[in-house]
Amino acid sequence: MATQPHINAIGTAVPAQDIHAAFVDWARARLPAAEAKLFDRMAARSGIGHRWSVLPDPPVAPGGFYAAEPHPGTAARMALYAGAAPVLALAAIADLATRVSTGAITHLVVASCTGFVAPGIDQRIAAALGLSPAVERTLVGFMGCYAAVAALRTARHIVRSEPEARVLVVTVELSTLHLQAEDRLEPLLAMLQFGDGAAAALVTADAVGLPMGRPFATTLPDSDALIRWDITDRGFAMHLSGEVPGRIAAALRDSALVTAITGGRTPDAWAVHAGGRSILDAVAIALDLPTDALDASRRVLADNGNMSSATLMFVLARLLERPVPDYGIALAFGPGLAAEGFAFGRSA
Repeated sequence: MATQPHINAIGTAVPAQDIHAAFVDWARARLPAAEAKLFDRMAARSGIGHRWSVLPDPPVAPGGFYAAEPHPGTAARMALYAGAAPVLALAAIADLATRVSTGAITHLVVASCTGFVAPGIDQRIAAALGLSPAVERTLVGFMGCYAAVAALRTARHIVRSEPEARVLVVTVELSTLHLQAEDRLEPLLAMLQFGDGAAAALVTADAVGLPMGRPFATTLPDSDALIRWDITDRGFAMHLSGEVPGRIAAALRDSALVTAITGGRTPDAWAVHAGGRSILDAVAIALDLPTDALDASRRVLADNGNMSSATLMFVLARLLERPVPDYGIALAFGPGLAAEGFAFGRSA
């Protein structure tokens, strides 16, 4: 009988600086009056109350990182990433350690799309933890919001092939290092979604936590331009089209796609990446989910915004506080437009 990997526990961390209200004020001031009113309405309906940043001062206030234009270049942003990303990741690992023993790690899988540095943050995390040089490291880079699925899926494959493995999975994103000096409504609404966060999970064959089942992956046709990261001289510019929720809703009306996601079963739990209120609404309506089915996702969105790859881990962390479901589905969307996920639960 094949080994069944389990997500034993998840720890999470966010920085101390809440930048959501300051960003809303900054963005509103950059728009013409009519668009500013629309921005305010969209911000009020976003379902987001807080977003957190590693930047030490209010970034758009006098003396802040983005106080003057032109904003700092990509090199300055990457220097901040190199220092701050491992620190935030270690805070999430420390939180994980309050929930489960994190000793005897054999593999480290790290996902991040908001920065590049070499030696990589996987090596920096391993060194800070004092992990053996024999620990096998995997760095999942620049996959965007569904990278948590790729990281957890990798951990699942490792444990299935090496039942004694103890895999530490880390997702860390510093999205606020990529503010753009925009004065257009759509990119400002895209930036409204994103904050910083990190999460850490332990995946083993021990029958504790969430049992992991089959993974799935697909790409929605004719949608590759709808979500993009463009690397520029002023950081990474996010393009998140307003068409994304409608495109997801249309795709989820395809019974073949729904069967590929659910395995032809009716899930009793959902962990959906909190990419935005309209995306969660699109999933809920298209799949005719119960009113409270995405409560965990909506709570994460309200408290943290969209933290790219870390977001799904925050949602799963909330589900770990509940009784283990019979059959659940974890689902995330990202650049491509791709949809990836996996089944979890007692019968997964």
